[in-house]
Amino acid sequence: MALDIVSAQTWPPGANVPARRARHASTREFLRAAITDTYRGRIALVSSFGTEAAVLLHLVAAIDRATPILFIDTLKLFPETLRYRDLLTARLGLTDVRTIQPDAGRIAQADPDGDLWRRDPDYCCAIRKVEPLERALSGFDAWINGRKRFQGGARATLAPIEHADGRVKLNPLAEWSVEDVDGYFATHYLPRHLLEADGFTSIGCMTCSAPTLPGEDRRAGRWRGQDKTECGIHLGWTPPPRGEE
Repeated sequence: MALDIVSAQTWPPGANVPARRARHASTREFLRAAITDTYRGRIALVSSFGTEAAVLLHLVAAIDRATPILFIDTLKLFPETLRYRDLLTARLGLTDVRTIQPDAGRIAQADPDGDLWRRDPDYCCAIRKVEPLERALSGFDAWINGRKRFQGGARATLAPIEHADGRVKLNPLAEWSVEDVDGYFATHYLPRHLLEADGFTSIGCMTCSAPTLPGEDRRAGRWRGQDKTECGIHLGWTPPPRGEE
């Protein structure tokens, strides 16, 4: 079965339970085609192990537990996120979770005091997330991520399939709603990230994540008070080489 963009079809807002189940099934077949056929052996899932990550990890594990999972540890993550990574890895039987960290020399040069996030958050994300991910994706022709349109901002018009930086980027949950996500968690008895109980609806680094208030966008706590909504891995921005800052 070859990958077909039609597999990720559009469903109306407020879809009922049968429609939600159909969307789940459609997404599963979309992923199955990508992992077992079109990009077999050449595809990875990039996961933050954040508040909604268990859904996509569960879908992929049901297809092939040996699918490479790339997890970027910026060295500024919440301890709860690292524990959630370990919990989901064991619960889902994932056999190839790769924890990727930034280059130590790069950090020593550009962020020796660990406060670059205050002075230049874009550059901090670049050396702690963008560069490590680019290295980790070497050898892969396609990668899967969990962005969704309901997250707003630049994601509001997200397509299921994109082409970026010489690779195919799959967004299988692009058209899912909050109800789809919550329904999947409930149906499959998936554990939630521990920080959700403290009001976090989107979780990145400790320095740049905060709880959200009722009625706020789900990503409102990320880089709160700054004109920044994305870490950079989906923006195609490349920082200057070492020594040319």
